[in-house]
Amino acid sequence: MLKHRWSIAPSQPALVALLVRELAVTPLLAQCLLNRGLSEPEPARRFLQPRLKNLADPFLIPNMDKAVDRLLRALAASESLVIFGDYDVDGVTSTALLVEVFGKLGWKVNCYLPHRLEEGYGLSQDGIENCLKKFPVTLVLAVDCGSTAVAPVDWLHEKGVDVLILDHHQISSPAPAATALVNPQLGSEAGMDFRELCSVGLAFKLAHAIIKRGREIGLAGASEVDLRILLDLVALGTIADLVPLRGENRILVSAGLERLNTTQRPGLLALKTVAQVAGPIGVYEVGFQLAPRLNAAGRLENALSALELILAPNAADAEPIARELDAQNRQRQQIESTIVDDVLGTLRAKFDPDTDYVIVEGRLLWHIGVVGIVASRVLREFYRPTIIVGGDGEEWRGSGRSIEGFDLAAALRSCGDLLVRHGGHALAAGLTIRSDQVENLRTRLNELARRTLNPDALRPVLRLDAEVTLSEITIDSLRELEQLGPLGQGNPSIQLIVRNVAQQRPPQRMGKAQQHLKMWVGDGVTVHEGVWWNCPQRPLPEGRFDLAFAPQVNEFKGRRSVQLKVLDWRSSPPSYSKLLSS
Repeated sequence: MLKHRWSIAPSQPALVALLVRELAVTPLLAQCLLNRGLSEPEPARRFLQPRLKNLADPFLIPNMDKAVDRLLRALAASESLVIFGDYDVDGVTSTALLVEVFGKLGWKVNCYLPHRLEEGYGLSQDGIENCLKKFPVTLVLAVDCGSTAVAPVDWLHEKGVDVLILDHHQISSPAPAATALVNPQLGSEAGMDFRELCSVGLAFKLAHAIIKRGREIGLAGASEVDLRILLDLVALGTIADLVPLRGENRILVSAGLERLNTTQRPGLLALKTVAQVAGPIGVYEVGFQLAPRLNAAGRLENALSALELILAPNAADAEPIARELDAQNRQRQQIESTIVDDVLGTLRAKFDPDTDYVIVEGRLLWHIGVVGIVASRVLREFYRPTIIVGGDGEEWRGSGRSIEGFDLAAALRSCGDLLVRHGGHALAAGLTIRSDQVENLRTRLNELARRTLNPDALRPVLRLDAEVTLSEITIDSLRELEQLGPLGQGNPSIQLIVRNVAQQRPPQRMGKAQQHLKMWVGDGVTVHEGVWWNCPQRPLPEGRFDLAFAPQVNEFKGRRSVQLKVLDWRSSPPSYSKLLSS
């Protein structure tokens, strides 16, 4: 059985011809645009040329006007404002962005980030009580949290504190009685859909709204604020939060990566140094080198050091913080590796693919700061919705990751009687549960999944953009396909299929453990080098086969050549004739 279900996008010659004619692109790029839902020339042109001027009016987001009005009243009355953030990269960058903007415009602003181990996620009762002990405050702005904090918001109101919520997670029913709940999950005006924005994107929209209103009313300093200098933070948080890189996110990240590559923030320069990022910064460098170090502090203890790094005024302040975060990241990796080994060892001994539709594992003393990463690792190996929990008392905390077709946040709501608290969205969620309810949660979720998922949904789909010949994959064609970037969540890497190829010479094993494979693939006309990372020992392609791959440029000693990143293969039919995708 193939590991993946191959899904080849249907060929659409008429629409391809339209885009080729109107945009002056190749048929391959046109097909890739169609596969991303872009069938009209003008939206496709905007996709290929993301521009900040195409960002929508921030006041189209629900309750944005109420939030701005309350913030301006606080400024006029010299009220004390606290930004209550979250401890992940999205929460930290959101907090830093707003601290910077509010500080420039004259607000009396402080910030508070909860301690993961002691206070838990979000606008918790413990967190807000500790916040109020630290800061005298009449207005709290909860960022990247708060959409399910009904009781804490009510408690704050009883204390005479107004609450604004700026968040993108799913909203409880009833919703918290905030002065303004700015959450695109509520919908939007004029048909605009902002639901894919993460919180740092929303923080940028809030900053935009304040500057826009401020310029209208003559607010001191509003005309001098350049929002573009904030885009490095927006790119960091948006990529790290794994929201789709399309629509407004695509515009913000495209501009943000440009800013990130030229940023002069001392903290980010120090972070690049410890992460050993020497070349251009793209989605990979943010997701796998910069963001994990910013996340490390919040995973193990408190995210305040990550916030201090971003806001550091000079290199002398920034460099020791960056080194500390780098050390914490190495510690995080060690803890994570131990738990992954524990979980995978347990699952390999007992996992039944016919009955185990959802994986739920927990153990005393598993570090709650890394359980989300562990859940992601387990999901990649078993392709099942996965929840990992741990802790050191009667109540354990955990994180879950899900697959397409299984809304994890909705599933947890249906298990609310088993949980202390929960929140999140369709593909990622957090929860608190008593240790004696873990088995019941596993049973309940599996019953729900078996009713809602068919067995085929438990095999990952390999989505392929088009069928090509090897001669179509050239340096020039790959350069044109770069217009689809930045690639990431919601705008995946280009993946193609070539049929009826064969190996042209014996493959070679590579890597310290000989875990990778280099192969040379030909179709009788063209030969390209292929690399299969973490290739299994068997089975390897033999005879004539179809190859699924991601095309890429390999640079070695100043020479650029085409390379195929091998994704999967299957034997070609014995009586092969070239088929168009259908």
